[in-house]
Amino acid sequence: MKLRRDIFQAISDPTRRAILVLLTSQSMTAGAIAENFDAARPTISKHIQILNECDLVDANQQGREIYYELKVEKMKEIDKWLEQFRAIWENRFNQLDNLLETLKNKNNEE
Repeated sequence: MKLRRDIFQAISDPTRRAILVLLTSQSMTAGAIAENFDAARPTISKHIQILNECDLVDANQQGREIYYELKVEKMKEIDKWLEQFRAIWENRFNQLDNLLETLKNKNNEE
């Protein structure tokens, strides 16, 4: 049974974010993921479990191994939430560009 967790709770931990980055290039077993961290394997397995509960990773049994892979569709929810902030920052940068251009033109006229 999967517990309902917030995806932002999952990505609030730097180890879990690092695991997601690892999984962007290939699917990996828990052991292969754990080799990239100084933490004990059970600790990494707990992080993977949380990511799995949040549907950010998918587990696929292949023989005796379980491979974990990134679920890109769920990552889009994070991107969608961040989009509102991108729009605000783009607007602010555009205002700054306009102000700098106005100041530059004013200096050239003097």
